[in-house]
Amino acid sequence: MKTKTFFSLAVIFLPVLALAQDNPALTVEDIRICTSVQDRQPVGSDTSFSRDIGHLYCFTKLSGDQDYATIYHAWYYNDKEMLRVELNTKAKTWRTWSTKSISDSWTGNWRVDVLSSDGNVLGSIEFTIRE
Repeated sequence: MKTKTFFSLAVIFLPVLALAQDNPALTVEDIRICTSVQDRQPVGSDTSFSRDIGHLYCFTKLSGDQDYATIYHAWYYNDKEMLRVELNTKAKTWRTWSTKSISDSWTGNWRVDVLSSDGNVLGSIEFTIRE
């Protein structure tokens, strides 16, 4: 009887495991911190910005195996997460961006991690806010 139960569970769960392993492989083709995005292109890309910048964008170009996926931009200031933004892709190649207001007192080291839906880091970019 125990063998039948195990076999039944295996038949139920194996297809689910196979689907989980077939998640689309996402690749970050481009990641930039910039002052704006125009016509789906980053403008004012740099790795160092003045403290009075006001806000910045993280532009990301992705490619994957499937049309739809969810990613996150996690914005870090001195290794403390300040913001996490959910972004959805709607094609195999997709450009997307998030924006973060930057207080003039937040000088120093920043980073944005691009995360897959299961939390894996797909890409990362570091930048500084100058005093």
